[in-house]
Amino acid sequence: MSDEDSDQSRSGSWLRQIGHSLAGPPRDRDELMAVLGEARENDLFDVDAHWMMRGVLNVSELQVRDIMVPRSQMTVISVDDSVDDVLSTALESGHSRFPVVGDSRDEVVGILLAKDLLTLAVDADQENGFDIHRVLRSAVYVPEAKRVNVLLKELRASRNHMAVVVDEYGGVAGLVTIEDALEEIVGEIDDEFDRSEGAQILKLDDNHFQIRSLTPVEAFNHYFDTEFADDEFDTIGGLVVHEFGHVPQRGEIAAIGRFQFTVLRADSRRIHILEMTIQPEDSD
Repeated sequence: MSDEDSDQSRSGSWLRQIGHSLAGPPRDRDELMAVLGEARENDLFDVDAHWMMRGVLNVSELQVRDIMVPRSQMTVISVDDSVDDVLSTALESGHSRFPVVGDSRDEVVGILLAKDLLTLAVDADQENGFDIHRVLRSAVYVPEAKRVNVLLKELRASRNHMAVVVDEYGGVAGLVTIEDALEEIVGEIDDEFDRSEGAQILKLDDNHFQIRSLTPVEAFNHYFDTEFADDEFDTIGGLVVHEFGHVPQRGEIAAIGRFQFTVLRADSRRIHILEMTIQPEDSD
């Protein structure tokens, strides 16, 4: 039997086990989520597979505006920047792609790839200087109301990694990358704080845990036997941001009941990783 046949056999096995446990097929998304949760508890598949399945279902309900980098937080390069300015921006940001703009952020003239900066550096030594237009790639535009699952399919098909997001009036609302879309399914990519790849809740000791911000409140409640409401916030990251009242930076601390949350990693729009300490019960 080939590896592919073996994988199909294992997949069919747990699907049949799920089917046997049901009186009928799930009638809506909530029932399907409940079935997947029960299947995970019965060890029909692992934690990684469970969260990716949830991510696939969730991503079909998200719009590009939900995951994009807002216009005000975009790292851009001006078409009039000198090569030194361009290289400085690239080094400081660490990004691999940059929108290049004209007179305003609404005028995106193209996309610059970091790997093409070597060409700019060489051109800068020539008599005629460098021309950033020579290395620009065409920008792809998507409406902010586009579904994320459709965006992901289109970016893969066109082999583009970044798209400029436009609002209903044609103005630039932000930008989105294929990584932003994939992270909604598989979680944070290339996360240096991961101690166990794919884990949502990582136990460090009896009172200290490392937690992905995308961990559902429901899963947190189940793990820690808590009763945090999940009607307003789906994830523990959303709950913590609400407590802060702003998107926190690394090192900021917030307490919710007996739980103290320290931000280990965050960017300008969301938290990625939290460290949580359980405080002792009040003796009074």
